[in-house]
Amino acid sequence: MTKRLAEVILLLGFIGIGMTLGLAFLKAPSVSINAFESPEAQRIFYWHVPAAWSAFIAFGFLFVGSALWFFKRSDLGWKMHVAGAQAGLATGLMTVWSGMVWGSAEWGVPWDWTDVRLNTFGLLTFLAMFLVLGRQAQIDGVETRDTFSTFGLFGFILVPVTYVATRLWQIRHPGPVIGGGESGSLNEEMFLILMLGAISFTVFITGHVLMSMRITSLEQRLERIQEAKDEV
Repeated sequence: MTKRLAEVILLLGFIGIGMTLGLAFLKAPSVSINAFESPEAQRIFYWHVPAAWSAFIAFGFLFVGSALWFFKRSDLGWKMHVAGAQAGLATGLMTVWSGMVWGSAEWGVPWDWTDVRLNTFGLLTFLAMFLVLGRQAQIDGVETRDTFSTFGLFGFILVPVTYVATRLWQIRHPGPVIGGGESGSLNEEMFLILMLGAISFTVFITGHVLMSMRITSLEQRLERIQEAKDEV
């Protein structure tokens, strides 16, 4: 059971995410037609917001892992860096995709290049993609790890900027729905479905990170075996 813990957690996350999406379309109350150009498209909000939440968790994991490797030369830190980048890419793409679907229906365009929050989150996702693809294209070594860890450290500054962007520069992207003042209120049914999504995506990201770290450990073990074989 312990050996399959990551798979079990990941499966539970997938089930919860699926339930969230089903409840969003079938159970969640409709929003006012006066508040939205495309009120039905707003239902993707129950996927979009939890995906963004889990992406921030992944980027936090990436930051901690980058710091542990860069300052402590911790092998665990490097595994956390790799896992955080991969999880950040997965959830970042989910967030960007769902946001573009909503934007196309609500705004008439999938992306607004003048909106700060959209662009900073897009840069975060691009950073994760760069780290994932770059690691696959480079030979593993101290210099390579230092370079990618540096990007992980400095790129994290985009997380707080993205979080506060709609509070400071609300252009297209709606303001916070929780803890955002008068515009941040949800009725109980909406809130419960949103919380199910947040919990499900958190479980998903936990399983994703655990599995990624295990795969990285296996890759490193295989490399050591290959090096020992080459020396014989």
